Amino acid sequence: MAQRVGASPAKSRDADAEFHFDETWKPRFNPWVIALTVTLATFMEALDSSIANVALPHIAGALGASYDEATWVLTSYLVSNAIVLPISGWIANRIGRKRFYMTCVVAFTVFSFCCGLATSLGMLVVFRVFQGAAGGGLQPSERSILADTFAPEKRSVAFAIYGMAVVVAPAIGPTIGGWITDNYDWRWIFFLNIPIGILSILLTSRIVEDPPYLKRVRKKLGSVDGIGLGLLALTIGSLQIMLDKGQEKDWFGSHLIVTCAVLAGVGLVAFLWRELTAEHPIVDLSLYRSRNFAMTQLVMLVIGSALYATTVMIPQFLQEILGYTATEAGMVLSLGGLVLIVMLPIVGFLGQKLDPRAMICFGFAWVSFGIWRISSLDLSISFWDAASWRVIMVIGMPFLFVPISVMSYVGVPQEKNNEVSGLTALARNIGGSLGISFISTMLVRRAQVHQNYLAAHVYPGAPNYRILTGGFSRMMVTRGSSVADAAHRSVAHTYQMMVQQANVLAYVDTIHALVILTVCLIPIGYLMKKPRFRPKQAAPIE
Repeated sequence: MAQRVGASPAKSRDADAEFHFDETWKPRFNPWVIALTVTLATFMEALDSSIANVALPHIAGALGASYDEATWVLTSYLVSNAIVLPISGWIANRIGRKRFYMTCVVAFTVFSFCCGLATSLGMLVVFRVFQGAAGGGLQPSERSILADTFAPEKRSVAFAIYGMAVVVAPAIGPTIGGWITDNYDWRWIFFLNIPIGILSILLTSRIVEDPPYLKRVRKKLGSVDGIGLGLLALTIGSLQIMLDKGQEKDWFGSHLIVTCAVLAGVGLVAFLWRELTAEHPIVDLSLYRSRNFAMTQLVMLVIGSALYATTVMIPQFLQEILGYTATEAGMVLSLGGLVLIVMLPIVGFLGQKLDPRAMICFGFAWVSFGIWRISSLDLSISFWDAASWRVIMVIGMPFLFVPISVMSYVGVPQEKNNEVSGLTALARNIGGSLGISFISTMLVRRAQVHQNYLAAHVYPGAPNYRILTGGFSRMMVTRGSSVADAAHRSVAHTYQMMVQQANVLAYVDTIHALVILTVCLIPIGYLMKKPRFRPKQAAPIE
């Protein structure tokens, strides 16, 4: 096995901006083979997080449940997934990262099969809980494997490949899910994971390996912080349910949401106190003392919000307002996914030459422009107009995702890579939940505001109202309707137009709010320290 020994960096006041990387170890297989291997399972998990969305009506009908009850198929997955994310690094350190990763792949594959065989909604929800928990360990494990496999100056390209899995998969998930449910059966959206999971297990067992430093980390681990683990599960679980069900349950008008909010708040305070005082904390909060790490978590939160919010908002507008099918609406997002497949490797190579801080600023500027373009939506847009929204917006996403994935490891000891990966994935997922919850609430509330405003101008005495309804009535009479029936239908049609216009204006307001959020973060890149690619010699293996 080839050995590389790097010199220790000189002490510097800018030490926080240095990468800490053990160059005395090199994996047996080509790093790109390892990257493609671990990306396989992560793509499967990321795809599953969105593929079930369009199948909910079919699932509800097949299992004799209401649509609201069927949404627990999504919520149960998100909750268990979010709980595992922040502790995935600790588990990987304790039992071995390769063993943990393979266990997650096996469990995800098995419970995908069980989901496909479920005969009741209760069974499906239980299986989705276990599937989500297994999926929660896949993305963080892949990030940390890539961070250890590639030297810091080459990570941008590696994380570009990773980005294809976690960014493209949710974008094409609705299209694949819609096509499968329209042409086959909803159960196949889960059976689809089985061959991918088996292939991933076979490749991982032969190709992936743990670096030697993980053995030293395992020796230093103390006993399990059961109290901290319980408080973390309570906090994340309550928060996820609150965000996912908030608008559906009318937020704080619901006892469920109030209870979840109280549990999340109390649980968070108790968890922070516990982790700051425990001898062996489940999550190392000292990581947030690194300026770059703390900033990258904020940026990843916003990336998750913008990505998932637009992923939900665009097909929702096309289906509910313009009458697109699930497959057609999914195709609009899939074109953006194809652009990402092209852009991510390009940005990955650029990341080896450009200042990552400048890339982050450019990325937020471009994404802001892309989201702003969506505000031009109206009732006459074409399929290609809608597709161009997503295509233009996602061009800027790699300029955010790739450098942030690299910068999150700056100033952090290599033995903390597993924890960094888990917390970063958690920030993106929580951001996604916040984004979806935000747009769901904004669309409903702003539609009510606009409807009240428009209704004040739509009354029998208004000149424009009389002209509009009169025109509709005459048109319907010429088509064979009676005068009375034409008058009644013209009023109903006018009201429907008013509601539709109010909904369109609500989408515009929501888009403007997202633009303001992303514009405010354009300069955030230069609040971080520029990384310096200096290897740090590892301590001798005991």
